[in-house]
Amino acid sequence: MANIKSAKKRILVTQTKTARNKAIKSKVKTYIKKVDEAVAAKDVEAAKAALTSAISEIDKATKKGIYHKNTAARKVSRLTKAVNSIA
Repeated sequence: MANIKSAKKRILVTQTKTARNKAIKSKVKTYIKKVDEAVAAKDVEAAKAALTSAISEIDKATKKGIYHKNTAARKVSRLTKAVNSIA
């Protein structure tokens, strides 16, 4: 355990940021899962609706610095390609 006050603070700040990042990544994964389930069920309308909300969440996470912009673009591209494959 750290003895220096600033090191103790860094530990607390890191824990807070880690929890925030984990929650947001989990939320994004949930939205991606909803798109995948709609694609698997071949439900075009539900897939398109889920896609727009998933893209929105991915963009929010990217804006907060949780995902690199190329990672976000890759995720959006794969989801869009999957939805277009059933359309």
